[in-house]
Amino acid sequence: MNILLLGSGGREHALALKMSQSTQCGQLFIAPGNAGTAQCGKNVNMGVSDFEKIKTFCLEHAIDLVVPGSEEALVNGIYDFFSKDAALQHIPVMGPSQEGAQLEGSKAYAKLFMQRNNIPTAAYREFNEKNYEEGIAYLQQHSLPIVLKADGLAAGKGVVIVANHEDALEEFEQMIKSAKFGDASKTVVVEEFLTGIELSVFAITDGHSYKILPEAKDYKRIGEGDTGLNTGGMGAVSPVPFADAAFMTKVEDQIIRPTIAGLSKEGIVYYGFVFFGLINVAGEPFVIEYNCRMGDPETEVVMPRLQNDLLELFTAVAQGKLNEQTIYADARVAATMMLVSKGYPEAYEKNKVITGIPAPTRDQIVFHAGTKQDGNDVLSNGGRVLSITSLAADLSLALAHSVQTAEQIAFDGKVYRRDIGYEFI
Repeated sequence: MNILLLGSGGREHALALKMSQSTQCGQLFIAPGNAGTAQCGKNVNMGVSDFEKIKTFCLEHAIDLVVPGSEEALVNGIYDFFSKDAALQHIPVMGPSQEGAQLEGSKAYAKLFMQRNNIPTAAYREFNEKNYEEGIAYLQQHSLPIVLKADGLAAGKGVVIVANHEDALEEFEQMIKSAKFGDASKTVVVEEFLTGIELSVFAITDGHSYKILPEAKDYKRIGEGDTGLNTGGMGAVSPVPFADAAFMTKVEDQIIRPTIAGLSKEGIVYYGFVFFGLINVAGEPFVIEYNCRMGDPETEVVMPRLQNDLLELFTAVAQGKLNEQTIYADARVAATMMLVSKGYPEAYEKNKVITGIPAPTRDQIVFHAGTKQDGNDVLSNGGRVLSITSLAADLSLALAHSVQTAEQIAFDGKVYRRDIGYEFI
């Protein structure tokens, strides 16, 4: 089987490595990829939403499966592009239709979907230029704190939590009137604040049946103790200690099953991963957000724990036989720690030479995120540079192993958090 994987981050390296280990894997191409994915297959200089170029490449290289890593290609309609093109219809795309991807692409769309399907989520209202003054009045009387979300995609940075009404009104104005997040914040969703602890739950679906993958918890803040600016993710752990059998039964009964049933009932074409961003409120799960792909850095702890052949799962999805599969997970604990560039998530420098990256073992893998190959050198090429995943009998051991490797790897301006999973240790 020849595969084209779209993306260039740590998630894509984790997916590339997992697929390359399959007996079904023939040629694996990654577009555009990074220095790590180049060790699993062949990188291709091609944009993830350059559909015409992707079409030509797929036909020239006899591609049998397309796997979009990030949301961009899915929200832009890559599934629909393939399904409507007679030359491409035979190639499965492991992701939802453009409408299905709106679960991530539009917070308002997702909220209405949850409302229609009785899926627990925070109370909300949506506002735009037309009902702006109504939004002002609504915010002035809203209980504190207040959550404001840009409706569209904002690279994980479109959510603001404010502690007083003055800041809420200022953020609201900046989002709608001053386009703080561009077109993404033309519509703003104002949400009730839920108090609890977050986790990420993942399912894979063929649109009718589903299988639940290992869960994870990620850490967004740049500073230890969850302080400082929000990032794309500084680390993750799996499994999540409080996600016991009783809690996960609630998640499946109240959230996962109604979501997949709702997609099927409403005729929304959906293949591939569903990411449930959840919060545990006094033992009850609520949906904070949906994503239409795997998370990053969660993929870097989920894939190492997943013991299934990933291409077998993808084949079962494409054939509508996912119900015949059983998911197997490594009993060990996985902890991943991001090494990021100094200044991230704001301005940072690239092209720093990286040394000291160890070869993968059964107990540890260093995934590349923002890297590139320059001759014999590996250079930094993004805010999040490397993701160090360690597996051990308990979280303390896994984390200690990742810290040890983080100290061994060197590049100018290296920053990382040593406290990933701190509340469980």
